Amino acid sequence: QVQLVESGGGLVQAGDSLRLSCTTSGLTFSTYTLGWFRQAPGKEREFVAAISRWGGTTDYADFVKGRFTISRDNAKNTVYLQMNSLKPDDTAVYYCAARLMGISTFNDYNYWGQGAQVTVSS
Repeated sequence: QVQLVESGGGLVQAGDSLRLSCTTSGLTFSTYTLGWFRQAPGKEREFVAAISRWGGTTDYADFVKGRFTISRDNAKNTVYLQMNSLKPDDTAVYYCAARLMGISTFNDYNYWGQGAQVTVSS
């Protein structure tokens, strides 16, 4: 059974930092592209960042470039999202996802976590 479990969310103030983690089980971690998406209240889920199987390639949504960094540790079956200079507009449920093929900015990932709430107050 494949599981993706996010952690590290919470309530912070604008300008603060958070690091999300997503630990997986039940899949061969190094064979999957990993991505982060988010969904704010009343909005559709949107792409945030993705990283290739061995971390050599990353992709980011324009609205997080320079502020967020995605990374992975294949030995720990974990992907991270370091979020700096957080803004109230970053408030959302953040989901990690695993994709057997290459990086995609669409919701066509094979497996999804349950989500972690990030709330940024002004």
